[in-house]
Amino acid sequence: MSEHRRKPPQPQGGGRAAARRGLTGSSSGRRAAPRGATGSPSASYGSGGEERPYGGRAEARRAAQRSTSSGGRRRAADGAGRGGYGGGGHRGGPGGPGGPNGPGRGRGRGAEPPRKRLIDYPRAGKYGWHRWVPSWRLVSGLCIGFFGSLVAIAGIAYAMVSVPNVAEAATAQNNVYYWSDGTEMVATGGETNRQIINLSQIPKAMQNAVISQENKTFYGDSGIDPKGITRAVLNMARGGETQGGSTITQQYVKNAMLADQSQTISRKFKEIFVSVKVGATEPKDKILEGYLNTGYYGRGAYGIQAAARAYFNKDAVKLNPGECAFLSATLKGATYYDPAGSTSIDPAATPDENKKRARRQMQDTLDKMVEYGHLSASEREKYKKLPKTENPRSNAQLSGQTGYLVDLAKAYIVNNSKDTGITADDLQRGGYEIHTTFDKKMVNQLEDAVKKVQKENIKPGERPKTDTHVQFGGASVDPKDGAIKAIYGGEDATKHFTNNADQTGAQVGSTFKPFVLASAMQWGKRNPDLGPDQAQDERTKVSPKSFYSGKNKLKIEDYDGSVWQDNKGKVWLQRNDGDESYNAPSYRIDLREAMRVSANSAYVQLGMDVGLDKVKESALNAGVLEGSLASANYPSFSLGTSDPSAIRMAGAYATFAASGKQNDPYSVKEIENKDGTVFRHADVAKTKTAFTSQVADNVTDVLKTVVDDGTGTAAKLDDREVAGKTGTTDGNKSAWFVGYTPQLSTAVSMYRMDDNENSKKREFLEMFGTGGQKKIHGASFPAEIWHDYMDDALKGKPAEEFPTPEPIGEVVNDIPTPTPTPSLPEPEPEDETPTPTPTPSEPTTSPSPSPSNTCDPFDFECNNTGGEGNGGGNNGGVDGGVSASPTESDPPGNNGGNDNGGLFGGGTG
Repeated sequence: MSEHRRKPPQPQGGGRAAARRGLTGSSSGRRAAPRGATGSPSASYGSGGEERPYGGRAEARRAAQRSTSSGGRRRAADGAGRGGYGGGGHRGGPGGPGGPNGPGRGRGRGAEPPRKRLIDYPRAGKYGWHRWVPSWRLVSGLCIGFFGSLVAIAGIAYAMVSVPNVAEAATAQNNVYYWSDGTEMVATGGETNRQIINLSQIPKAMQNAVISQENKTFYGDSGIDPKGITRAVLNMARGGETQGGSTITQQYVKNAMLADQSQTISRKFKEIFVSVKVGATEPKDKILEGYLNTGYYGRGAYGIQAAARAYFNKDAVKLNPGECAFLSATLKGATYYDPAGSTSIDPAATPDENKKRARRQMQDTLDKMVEYGHLSASEREKYKKLPKTENPRSNAQLSGQTGYLVDLAKAYIVNNSKDTGITADDLQRGGYEIHTTFDKKMVNQLEDAVKKVQKENIKPGERPKTDTHVQFGGASVDPKDGAIKAIYGGEDATKHFTNNADQTGAQVGSTFKPFVLASAMQWGKRNPDLGPDQAQDERTKVSPKSFYSGKNKLKIEDYDGSVWQDNKGKVWLQRNDGDESYNAPSYRIDLREAMRVSANSAYVQLGMDVGLDKVKESALNAGVLEGSLASANYPSFSLGTSDPSAIRMAGAYATFAASGKQNDPYSVKEIENKDGTVFRHADVAKTKTAFTSQVADNVTDVLKTVVDDGTGTAAKLDDREVAGKTGTTDGNKSAWFVGYTPQLSTAVSMYRMDDNENSKKREFLEMFGTGGQKKIHGASFPAEIWHDYMDDALKGKPAEEFPTPEPIGEVVNDIPTPTPTPSLPEPEPEDETPTPTPTPSEPTTSPSPSPSNTCDPFDFECNNTGGEGNGGGNNGGVDGGVSASPTESDPPGNNGGNDNGGLFGGGTG
């Protein structure tokens, strides 16, 4: 083989692999030390050409590291090999195997060293989940930065907020109320009534009262309550109600920030910073002075001086400890602590309930004042009773009917705050323009009609026993949308505080009968041959031409023909007004005629046939509130033992006038503030179908008969059609006329009640002999007032006719056989009763009868007028149905059953 083709001799120590690993060459061409070399002269290889074998890869790496530490890194051009950062190039150096002096190639360019970062995240040099776990240096640095930022922000905020100025704090604006035509009615409701006084002019007892009740550590605390603040902020973050400041300092600041009462976390934080600054920079006495001068005490009074004048007509400096303790209670919410009541804001805030709450709070405050050493026990004993307060209405602007109208509008706004977005506090701060539905001319016309009847007929000087405490109420509603056009609330809103148009407790009597007729035509009478469940489904709709019995002392039966008895086995015998029977000897009377003459027996039996549950549903659908309805467990329910307000009765009859379309009565059309319109009733109005037009128009046609040729002829108008119904209750304790034309529905009530704030008994009184008449009926003074008012109110307006009703239902004959049921013995006269005694489980709010009521309740011969209560206070809520969550009232117990001697009365015609 030729010499040039012979393979060169392979170096010892591993051949090509060793060559690739290479030797660390020097600039002099000296052979690199083996990986196992120590780097000392004695450990070097000899000058011979042989290589000493390596001791393994680990040893080679260590050797390379030692060589690097001792001799430094070589440039890539000088030597190949792996190298670290800045190691061999693409090819080896001259001394390496890849260069001119070596057979191997270099491994390529080494990695560049990582750049240092301010925040090492994700972490360099870490792999997997370790890359995402922050280092303790990073965590601690971020925490320090975060809290440092908070401190900086808090410092800036603290520096920016200012201490409030008492003279500029809590300034309120007027609310301006407008008539329906856009003219101004009154500017009131949010006016500022305040006179700032020095702490030296505020009794020490007043200072100690608020400290004892609100913040006993006032003089020692920092001005804020961290727990209370945390609670409030968390509650707001969850979307709940905000909570007031728990220290006097915080409450003062809240009063001072009245211009911004937005329920937001940012506003709460602002309040906190102001509280901290006030607590740190202002003397405690100045804070207490500011709080007592900015607090709202009710009756439009801001500050203790205005409150002392509003409640006691004296200067604050003259207040005694009892009066001071009482005023400290009003700071918690005057709506519920003012003894005069605030039913216009909340129906639950009655005078009686407010007095109880105020007295409890006052006594608790006095006890704490003794406990904390601010009042002696002997001095405390002088103030066991609630102090006597002044008349809450002294504003001449609110005299006459204006005060009632404003209260009605307020009630609508506050009780519908979900729609209006305005709370009682918002309304008190003022700044709203409130456009009402009230027609100024019609309000005056209704008041004139009442005063005319009073002046001509009611003479307390001549007949003190019969003509004292006579009261009237009235309301007028537009059938097309439910707008309240006019009300008569009483003599004067600054003298008589109860709004008679809205809350009286007076039973409505026979004006309830149209709901019975409507239920009979809408659902029909039950099938007497079927069981209770099947009978509810299988019914016969009743025509107004149907026949029922007009017999006096009619034995009332259940729908299946069984005689109705109470829990004691007493049989109900229904009486008619004046003990009159109709159409003897058959006593056959159709429902139209029975309505015309107001025959009780026919409508009580009709109600039993239909089911009192359906009669109740009919009234509710028409717009009567459930809270004003009596128990539907007794036959007399059909005769008006319930006590809806005049507003609600006018609204319910308006449903018939509108051919079955029901609209809730309302008093506010639109509300504006400086930013524009904030509420429109039209945006939330809902019209419901209460009855078919066929049912409603037939009811109207029957009620036309009452006015044309029945008990309501006194209400007849010469130039237009009228439909209506009279109502009188047993014991002659209330009388009504409710009627309507296609354009307007109006209810008028009359009764006697001593409801003076200081009267011990708030009870309905008999009206026998009142106005010089033997007995007051709905056909007398109420119908006369209705006629005079409607004649004026509709003057100049075109006469409209009611729709012609379509025939409805079947003509049924419900005349019972004259032979009594053999299984039941004919009751003796003393056992006959038109109304059963309620079972112990039946709710009742009837008060104990007066000492003069000694008759057996089931003795027809005794002149028993029933209990002396007023039939319950919940009669439909303020503003004709804007009260929150009404509940069903208990069976009223003030009037008997239609002059029939019963305990639960109804209408007599």
